[in-house]
Amino acid sequence: MINWKYFSLEQVNDPQGAGKKIWEQPEDFPSPGFRAFRAAEAARQQGPTAFDSFHFALLKVRHEQRKDIADPNTLISVAQDVKLDLKRFQNDLGKRKLLNKLAADHTHAVEKLGIFGTPTLVFPGGQAIFLKMFPPPPPDEAVPLFAEIQQIAVKKPYILEIKRPRQPEK
Repeated sequence: MINWKYFSLEQVNDPQGAGKKIWEQPEDFPSPGFRAFRAAEAARQQGPTAFDSFHFALLKVRHEQRKDIADPNTLISVAQDVKLDLKRFQNDLGKRKLLNKLAADHTHAVEKLGIFGTPTLVFPGGQAIFLKMFPPPPPDEAVPLFAEIQQIAVKKPYILEIKRPRQPEK
């Protein structure tokens, strides 16, 4: 089972370091992830299945269709596509208290787990690894690959980094 947690790259990469926290920013804060965090949490208010549907659709919209997930119209469109209760979604989207989850998840990730980037996988027992892949593996390889990665993270904690050099463009 995947238990998604929030982590703000914008917050961790803040050049001032001690600047105002992203979850304390005003409603109109121009951030790529600020509205998406709130929208995902608004979807979670309709249950885990609603959250999963919304989250995966939002990832596709962002990474495959290259749409702006800071655009409220994109977020509403995704909510409609995955059949969320739109009135409830929009009502929940306006609740600042949803940002408490972002604040708690992000703070825990940085202070307790030392997480510095995404995507980071955290396995039972607290072993964490940063993982970057492109393109995504074929669907029939995804689960076996995840199992292999988990084995490395859990059974070989002395492996700290595996990185493939970029190949020159042809």
